[in-house]
This record gives sequence, structure tokens and C-alpha cells, in this order.
Amino acid sequence: MTLDANYLRGTMAAVLSILQHSTCPEDVTFHFLWVRHEHEVFSSIKATFPYLNFKVYRFDVHRVRGLISKSIRQALDQPLNYARIYLANLIPNEVKRVIYLDSDLVMVDDIAKLWKVDLGDKVLAAPEYCQANFTVYFTEAFWSDPYMPRTFEGRKPCYFNTGVLVMDVDKWRHGNYTKKVEDWMVLQKQKRIYQLGSLPPFLLVLAGNIMPIDHRWNQHGLGGDNVEGKCRELHPGPISLLHWSGKGKPWLRLDSRKPCSVDHLWAPYDLYRSSRHSFEE
Repeated sequence: MTLDANYLRGTMAAVLSILQHSTCPEDVTFHFLWVRHEHEVFSSIKATFPYLNFKVYRFDVHRVRGLISKSIRQALDQPLNYARIYLANLIPNEVKRVIYLDSDLVMVDDIAKLWKVDLGDKVLAAPEYCQANFTVYFTEAFWSDPYMPRTFEGRKPCYFNTGVLVMDVDKWRHGNYTKKVEDWMVLQKQKRIYQLGSLPPFLLVLAGNIMPIDHRWNQHGLGGDNVEGKCRELHPGPISLLHWSGKGKPWLRLDSRKPCSVDHLWAPYDLYRSSRHSFEE
């Protein structure tokens, strides 16, 4: 996970949810990526979770800053949003598999089940959404180009959300996937081929070539769209992970006293919540 003072409240809730639902919480190791050492952030984690197994790594923003193109939402343009691309380069070589998680989610199942998914020969596993309109993730400049759409030849590309990823770190390193993603980001700077942040280059490189897993592992979109962040209901079916991707974050909506119904599912994991509005709601 990434570590940032602005999202610390979300990160703390995510960590708590993982520990609470884990059969063996002592077996879970957290790898946090941050831009700089923030004493208050580090101290908060140590004080809140004194027995947590965790390591922190510095992500050098200069590696990505020149590659970031302005997207439809400012939060998506933060360098830390791109840290997942460099994950394999930052964590120790002896780490062979990781689960990458965004900070705006809670786990309501044992994370060991997600850890054990069969990746086969794939570098990533994630829920896949083949019913989604894949064409909307790229601009007319991309689809009208005689060469760029050919990148999808030989695979059936489907949308997947990059907020929950099981990654074979060795395969990522050996396949030089960081460079493959960066190459599309360079092209984006020259010829605007997508509107969102770090998601589209992931799709360009890996859509149609990941191990699809059950949708229960990423009930995403609970934060609404990227522009208005309107309330959304849960999708039918079993749920193992709730994800407030989109503009609306549950802690902000709860604080504003205008929460969506799904935000009350996040509230029990909120370690910063004042008792004042716990009782009122």
C-alpha cells in the first residue's frame, strides 16, 4: 500500500480490516511506499498497531514526474498514484508475491484466500469486467491510429481495476513490465491517448492477459464516478472487499454528514472517527 498523510485515515481503516478478518494476522507483512519520511505518519502506525509487521520504502517521484499527464481528476495525477508500477523495483528480491491494495478500501474476508489464488503463468491476478465498454478508456486519437490498437491483437482486452492486484513480482521484473507501462506513458505525453491516470497504461500492457479472479475481491466504484462522486449501491453477490474508488471517499462524506448508505460499511473500521457522530448515526 502507499502511505500518505492525506489518505492515512483510509490506510488505517484498511489495515484494521485486514487484521480483523485474517485467520493468522501475525503472518501478514505490510510493505508501505511513501514519497518522504513523515514522522507523524510513521508514529501513528506504530502507536495504533504496535505489533504490525511492516516495512516502509521511499518512492522517488522524479522517476515518474516527467511521465505524468494531466487527467480528469487531480488526485489521479499524484506521483504516489503511480508507485504500483515501480513496486517490483522497490521491495526486496526475496519477496516473490505481493497483493497491492489502494487506501480507500476495507477487507471483509481472510486476505490469505486472495494470497493463495492461482496465477498460472500470468504476472497479475485481478477481477476482470468484460461487460464494461473497454473503448471508453482511450481517446479517439488512440482508436483512429493505424498502429496503436494493434497492441491488443491476440488477446481479448477487458477492464480491470488496479486498486486490488495480486502480483508475481519475479515475473514482473523478468518481463520488464515497468518499462512497458512507462513506454505508453511517454506516448501519452506526445499524443493524448487516454484521460485517466495510471489505469490506462496498465490496460494497454496487460488487459486480456491477467488471471481473472472472483468479483467478490473488488466491489469497486463505491466512491462514484471521477467527476461528481455520486452515491452508488452495492452490486449483487458475495463480497470480500469493499472499494471506494471514484471521487467520493467515505471518511469525507461521513464527516460532512452527507454519507451514502455504503459508507456505513466503512465506518466500523474508522479509527479517527469521533464518538460524537458514532452515536448520532
